[in-house]
Amino acid sequence: MSQLNPSREDFAALLEESYTGGELFEGTVVKGTVVGIEKDLAVIDVGLKVEGRVPLKEFGVQARDGQIKVGDIVEVYLDRVENALGEAVISREKARREESWLRLEEAFNKNEKVTGVIFNQVKGGFTVDLDGAVAFLPRSQVDIRPVRDVGPLMHINQPFQILKMDKRRGNIVVSRRTVLEETRAEQRSELVQSLQEGQIVDGVVKNITDYGAFVDLGGIDGLLHVTDIAWRRINHPSEVLSIGQTVRVQIIRVNPETHRISLGMKQLEADPWDGIAAKYPVGTKFSGRVTNITDYGAFVELEPGIEGLIHVSEMSWTKKNVHPGKIVSTSQEVEVMVLEVDPVKRRISLGLKQTLANPWEVFVDKYPIGTVVEGEVKNKTEFGLFVGLDGDVDGMVHLSDLDWNRPGEQVIEEFRRSDKIKAVVLDVDVEKERISLGVKQLAGDPFEKAGDLRRGAIVTCEVTDVKDSGIEVKIVDTEFTTFIKRSELSRDRAEQRPDRFAAGERVDARVVQFDRKTRKVQVSIKALEVAEEKEAIAQFGSSESGASLGDILGAALKARQDDR
Repeated sequence: MSQLNPSREDFAALLEESYTGGELFEGTVVKGTVVGIEKDLAVIDVGLKVEGRVPLKEFGVQARDGQIKVGDIVEVYLDRVENALGEAVISREKARREESWLRLEEAFNKNEKVTGVIFNQVKGGFTVDLDGAVAFLPRSQVDIRPVRDVGPLMHINQPFQILKMDKRRGNIVVSRRTVLEETRAEQRSELVQSLQEGQIVDGVVKNITDYGAFVDLGGIDGLLHVTDIAWRRINHPSEVLSIGQTVRVQIIRVNPETHRISLGMKQLEADPWDGIAAKYPVGTKFSGRVTNITDYGAFVELEPGIEGLIHVSEMSWTKKNVHPGKIVSTSQEVEVMVLEVDPVKRRISLGLKQTLANPWEVFVDKYPIGTVVEGEVKNKTEFGLFVGLDGDVDGMVHLSDLDWNRPGEQVIEEFRRSDKIKAVVLDVDVEKERISLGVKQLAGDPFEKAGDLRRGAIVTCEVTDVKDSGIEVKIVDTEFTTFIKRSELSRDRAEQRPDRFAAGERVDARVVQFDRKTRKVQVSIKALEVAEEKEAIAQFGSSESGASLGDILGAALKARQDDR
């Protein structure tokens, strides 16, 4: 009887069990049995006292193919035990989503790839179906390079990498680019391992820059530097290459760690520098084309792949400190001379001026030493004048060659730039490219015209200037000027006063120095008085004879005047 008529407590327990299903909880995935098919709904018993209904479309392909039938065991999501209609609220779609989240979380934690389908485009990217869970694919993560048309990538199963998951917000961010990069890195590694230095391969020019071209070798790029495209000078790779062009290259270097590959095209051709010294002997002349101009010179192509440098110092005999661009121009055909060949450093030194006559040699042939030339004053310096001469060469007049008597520092102030002057060629040094000129030599050397002028001679001088320290005088009938110091103005100390002389006055003096080597002339009134005194004493007797010194000097002076 107790079994047929349960107590109130037993009934409550049975009712509770009927609603909770024992182990069943709302918000979990449970297993149920398909107990009926009603049009587009599947009736499912999940072990509760009530049944639930799920639209057949939530079963996807299984429902469309008619694979869902009574008796099948399926997993569904138990949303609520009973709704207002007395039915269990269940969902196959939510069950699939829960299952997907569990699998995706496991894959995310293990850093494994997942499979999904791009099915829609949204702002900033695309949505991906990861077997029930919807993920966001940013546009930047679609491919390694920007993709203009994503159509071919949609609605197909493909791998993705999960970048971020947030179950609470229901957010999943995936990347297709990461998968491609990883795959590409594996392919690159395999390809790099298969490449060897010296190997010759074909590739396609992928990109062109100022410094070279990137060549696709079938999944990995190699750099073809501009200097390795050809033996000749190439200013820009686009001169000989174009994007999409198939080229044959040689592997020069392979770095297995960085996967960097250096390529070369010129290495497939014969090296034009082989036997270069015999082909271009030093001292021979060749014609070439100017390919490049720099501050320090110009490069000339002698043949394809062979260039030489004309240093700025070898461009012109006379144009110094001039930019090479003012002497030659790009693409100009020029004749040059080989000055030096270095096969090891692959350098050829060329000369442009050596193909022309040396203007200093021409000048010395045309104007031998001693010739009078005329030119224009180009510059004044602290040591002389520079004069422009015939043949576009310069000569220099040193300060010491400006005047025989006056200091050069004083005389140079009389000259101005652009003045036309004449000078005598004193010396030409072809090797050092120097021409020495003289202006004072035009008048001749006063020492050569000195005549009887010598040391001890008595001369008449004209006072030209009076100073506190002495007087300046010019020896009459000569070109010599000199200075008589105060101490040499008189034998008598009281008479050694410059102010007793006046400009224009004539005085007699004795030559005390006449040195042709040092070119010095010195006269002294005191020396003349001393000499006359000695001569008078010798001629008229001494003071011991009874005659006074004044008498003797007076007699000597009278005799001198009589001689005049």
